[in-house]
Amino acid sequence: MRTTPALIMVLASLVWLPTSVARAAESKAPWQSEWERTVEAAKKEGKLVAAIPASAELRKAIGEVFPKRYPGIELDLTNARGPSNAAKIAAEHAAGVRDFDLLISGTSTPFNLLNAGILEPAEPLLILPEVKDPKRWFGGHVWLDNAKKFIYAFQVYQSENIWHNASMMKPEEARSYDDLLLPKFKGKIGILDPRSAGAGTATWAFFLKIKGEEWLKKLAAQELFLSRDQRQLADSLAKGKVAITIGLTYYTFSPFLKAGLPVKPLPDMKEGTYTSCGSSATSIVKNSPHPNATKVFINWLYGKEGQEIYGKAMGQATRRLDVDTKWMAAHGVRASKDFLTVEENNRLENYGEETVGKYWAASVKVAEEVFK
Repeated sequence: MRTTPALIMVLASLVWLPTSVARAAESKAPWQSEWERTVEAAKKEGKLVAAIPASAELRKAIGEVFPKRYPGIELDLTNARGPSNAAKIAAEHAAGVRDFDLLISGTSTPFNLLNAGILEPAEPLLILPEVKDPKRWFGGHVWLDNAKKFIYAFQVYQSENIWHNASMMKPEEARSYDDLLLPKFKGKIGILDPRSAGAGTATWAFFLKIKGEEWLKKLAAQELFLSRDQRQLADSLAKGKVAITIGLTYYTFSPFLKAGLPVKPLPDMKEGTYTSCGSSATSIVKNSPHPNATKVFINWLYGKEGQEIYGKAMGQATRRLDVDTKWMAAHGVRASKDFLTVEENNRLENYGEETVGKYWAASVKVAEEVFK
């Protein structure tokens, strides 16, 4: 048979093709191969079970987008208050049951699980470069636990959490936390009950950190109006039953603002306002039933799309530097990355294990003593 130039080229291409495919496979970055294997393994697991904050909007937003990005991985999301979700996980662990894969909650919630040995290191779950690279995040990677590997926080921001009735007082009447102790405010301050987990507890703990126990007792002596009902507290401020509220944010007052009622945030006190990681404390359950699906979900959640969706649904600001958060300032949320240096943020932090262990529990103890 006569060999033509065209035939030679075809034969050469057949020899070259397997070699080029092999070289392409070899040229893949290690993370790419790991990611592909993880996604395929996650599809075989077929499911992820996550405990998330009590937000129907968050549940809906995640539930609509993630399955489209990773078809074949079913989401089973339990949206409830953090302590309730953590209690379920702890009870299942004690019974030898493994249903949940991960927990996303507020600051203090995961530490009981950590101390009980129910969590496993989360750092190995970070695969995608846009997630793993600390330069993509304000302050680098932030771990709440002292070991820096179990509880990850993807948000940090300040909230306007002290509000006043503008028809009852002027902002300049309270420029320091010490002004709250003035006789004219006795019986005129409402606070979200610090004995129940939430913003009231966080603010009360921050007060202990910067002002001390004796100051807390003096504040309690101001005949505070305590409530665990945010709507009730906001209504009391709007109707002038109290002049100041502590622990409530813009989202509670939004309907009152739309109604034109005289409720406004107080400017930051001279001592500053604490920074919070919000509902972003992420922890991984030890020996979870769907480890690969958990990896896929975490890398999606910590990516730009996941952070945009989570932030909009929760009204809380991410630490990711490539996600726009400046719009949140109009809603009472100031992303630390937009307004503070890392050093300023760390000085005002109210979420690390050392802070939680030293001030949160102690402040609740004081609250239980003074609010009997």
